[in-house]
Amino acid sequence: MKALNQWLAEYGESHTNPTNKLIHWICVPVIYFTIVGMLYSIPVSFGSVGPVEINIGSIVAVLVFIYYCLLSVKVALGMLLFTIICLLLSQGIYTWLGDSHAGLAITCLVLFVLAWILQFYGHNVEGKKPSFIKDLQFLMIGPAWVISFLFRKIGVTV
Repeated sequence: MKALNQWLAEYGESHTNPTNKLIHWICVPVIYFTIVGMLYSIPVSFGSVGPVEINIGSIVAVLVFIYYCLLSVKVALGMLLFTIICLLLSQGIYTWLGDSHAGLAITCLVLFVLAWILQFYGHNVEGKKPSFIKDLQFLMIGPAWVISFLFRKIGVTV
């Protein structure tokens, strides 16, 4: 398995244009949220912990956390915080829409499609293909790239 810095450097090669970077800083978290939300909308419940329902979305979140731990504990903790926010936001949207699994799924699907359209536009501006075409693991590295950027801004090394 590659080290996180290797993944981030390789991911960064196709994200150098300022417009493409800005699009990715916005759309990667949106896409991550929508995936969490779509998984959360699957109507299978295993109980709850506080306000968060334990379901497919939260179970997958644990597996994703383990993946990020293998790369970097700091990034994993940052992603855990963001994932918890995504789960709470998913629960909030679900409740706001009248406890509608379908409403949450449709909301997330629309945002997902719009964010990917913008991402592909960004890569068109960049003139380079998305990294995940080379290796699907880059779909997991994108969120780590955003978290790593935020960490560097506040002086935390990953």
